[in-house]
Amino acid sequence: MNNYKNNSIILLQRLLLVIIIYQITRFLFYIFNTSSFTTFDFQTVKGGLIFDLAAIGYLNLIFIVAHLVPGNFKYSVNYQKGLKISFYALNLLFIATNFIDIIYYRFTGRRSTFSMITAKGMEREAFGLIPSFLKEFWYVGVLFLVFSYLFWKLLPNFRALKTIEPLTKTIITRQLSFLILVVAFGLIVARGGFRKKPIKIVDAVVYAEIGTSGLVLNTPFCILKTITKKEDIEKCNFFNEKELVSIYDPLILLNSKENTVKKNVVVIILESFGDENVGRGYTPFLDSLITKSYYFKNGYANGRVSIDAVPSILSSIPSLMNSSFISSSYALNKVNGLPKILKNEGYYTSFFHGAFNGSQNFDQYAKVAGFDAYYGKDEYTGPKAFDGKWGIYDEEFMQYFCQKLTEFKTPFFSSIFTISSHNPYKIPEKYNGKFPKGTTTIQESIGYTDYALRQFFKTAQTQKWYKNTLFVLSSDHTSAEGDQPVDQTSVGKFSIPILFFDPSNPEFVGVNERNFQQIDIMPSIVDYLNIKTKMISFGKSFRSNKNYAVYYLNNTYHYIEGDYYMAFDGSKPVGLYNIKKDKLLQKNILSSEHKIRTQMDRFIKAYIQSFNNRIIGNELAAKI
Repeated sequence: MNNYKNNSIILLQRLLLVIIIYQITRFLFYIFNTSSFTTFDFQTVKGGLIFDLAAIGYLNLIFIVAHLVPGNFKYSVNYQKGLKISFYALNLLFIATNFIDIIYYRFTGRRSTFSMITAKGMEREAFGLIPSFLKEFWYVGVLFLVFSYLFWKLLPNFRALKTIEPLTKTIITRQLSFLILVVAFGLIVARGGFRKKPIKIVDAVVYAEIGTSGLVLNTPFCILKTITKKEDIEKCNFFNEKELVSIYDPLILLNSKENTVKKNVVVIILESFGDENVGRGYTPFLDSLITKSYYFKNGYANGRVSIDAVPSILSSIPSLMNSSFISSSYALNKVNGLPKILKNEGYYTSFFHGAFNGSQNFDQYAKVAGFDAYYGKDEYTGPKAFDGKWGIYDEEFMQYFCQKLTEFKTPFFSSIFTISSHNPYKIPEKYNGKFPKGTTTIQESIGYTDYALRQFFKTAQTQKWYKNTLFVLSSDHTSAEGDQPVDQTSVGKFSIPILFFDPSNPEFVGVNERNFQQIDIMPSIVDYLNIKTKMISFGKSFRSNKNYAVYYLNNTYHYIEGDYYMAFDGSKPVGLYNIKKDKLLQKNILSSEHKIRTQMDRFIKAYIQSFNNRIIGNELAAKI
């Protein structure tokens, strides 16, 4: 065996080792997230292998060239040592992202992309929470270290033969031809096989059931596919403009005959208070408040992470991209959200978030959205209450919030985003043992924030502004740890409580069973206050007879209309279910319900076209 053939075999062995590691990390991903996936079968393995080979192909093309390029310089000790170290380092770096997503997937519901790991405003938060994650999920870190060691030890070494074959034109031509052949094969593998277009993230739905595409995908592939993209939405042309508006138009005209009601507005965004944590004994105060409120029983979040909730709730902009709107290049688009609408009505506006200033870019967004003031950890004054990791404990920060509201000139509009029920789920030591531990790690901190909410309302009731205030409460998203099967479906992962509470209006109480989501909050508040305006809103007022909800996850659009749920991959429906009769989404009726499929297909295409084209064209504010 000559040196060139020996070097080629070494390359093949190294690549096979990487392929095996990818398969093992997928198995670990499944083992640690079994509640999120219904199946792990041959189709999953087959699809996963295609995406693994694509990622490995992209990453290792440079090493294919470095191993197979003609020339005897390749056989020197230093060259081979550098080749092995660089091969190990680059592949290990991306293998590490698979280990990270073993845990992070629980919180986001999707594989990480380049935009997620480089989002503005997340840097300090990430560095602050990494120690907590390593402490809580130490076993994943240990597993990674074990794999790192074994990977290095199992990487075969090249040992050059003493006799080096002299290069001739024939040998160079043969080696160059072999290199071109292998590179061509590598490119085909990286494309996902022989296909018209390179394999995309959304293609994972071909190999997986709805909601389980994260198991087919791998994180390196998702990062590589998004690393060169400025954004991940494109202009759509499903319909001409006239037909588009006839199907769906986000322009809302409100022209109430009643006088405008100058009520204060307080929007409380509760960290991780999904339906899986509400009404199950962990939120006694919120449960009691629901009975005194106008409650949306079928409420849905517009995203799976906190950074998606704020523009959804306050500006009626859903999260229909892989990157969050706040951290995207569209974040500076002109938006006429709640702060500006209410400011035009004479309101003083403010946003409160107990985490360090800059967290999740909320302070920057507050400026763009038009808030008069932002209050974060840096502005907080009061008893010492830093949680040691992220920000001010909810109880003290909500009391500070209440105090500031009392100082504001009325009418005011203010929003607060709680933080204590966020990983690492710290509560003050004085409350150890006070709240039920529950069955998951988050539930004790949910109980603490619920208690902090009770104390806030207890203090607020003594203030003059209380009776003339509309309170709106919504979770930002569900938590990662629902312990019921229904919590892990593509519908359950977005089910949250949303309620409107007006202490001065005892008639504004009851249960609304229409589909309602975060983007419906803004038009509902404006409509409730009888404000005359026109706005661009991708939601609808609570007074509307429309009954839809749209959200996005894993490159799939999720659309609920009445009793039906559809999964749409951007060009066609891939699943249709009756969520009233089939809560676990086990019976796909896409091929039998032709009429419903056609109607829903038409609407979701119009919705996507309107969203994408308006985002890209900076048309999120109504023209006066």
